[in-house]
Amino acid sequence: MGHYYSEKPDVESRPETVEVTVRGQKLRFLSDRGVFSKGDLDFGTRTLLETFELPAVEGEIADIGCGWGPIGITLACEYKERTFIMADINERAVDLAEKNAERNGAAGNTKVVVSSLFSELQEQEFAAILTNPPIRAGKQVVHQLFDEAHVHLKSGGDLWVVIQKKQGAPSAVKKLAELFGEEQVETVRKAKGYFILRAQKV
Repeated sequence: MGHYYSEKPDVESRPETVEVTVRGQKLRFLSDRGVFSKGDLDFGTRTLLETFELPAVEGEIADIGCGWGPIGITLACEYKERTFIMADINERAVDLAEKNAERNGAAGNTKVVVSSLFSELQEQEFAAILTNPPIRAGKQVVHQLFDEAHVHLKSGGDLWVVIQKKQGAPSAVKKLAELFGEEQVETVRKAKGYFILRAQKV
């Protein structure tokens, strides 16, 4: 059985259309087997999107572990003056995200790359980074994502994370506090066991 946190899912492709209304926008996405949250916008991603606030810092915004693209594309449609870099290790997800950017009119201010976390984004700094992290890849990968995000954020930039309490929210808060400083880490929202965390780089 293929898993979404793999480069080439081995499950048969069966694309389907997902209609989403979020942040006051009606959007249509292609989803597929072998990618995260096939067939619907998951509650955590929706909550993260509804909670996100644009950073005061100028610059590009990254969606790490973008899947079929709901985070980056929704925000790119709303904030056309910003460029959104969307990255995923899963080649099928990246292909879907590119198609979804095109079909929702966001191809002009999005770029989608195949990247294991920030591996293909080494020289870039971001005003904000959003992630619904790949929990099933393990705590080590999630904490590596936090480490790399801290490096790739501009001063004054924000890391936004959605994570369930039962899947490691307390340890995520602790890790972020070590990286960013306790004063810089905030639990912005809690809903149905999900935590929306924001960490600001000083």
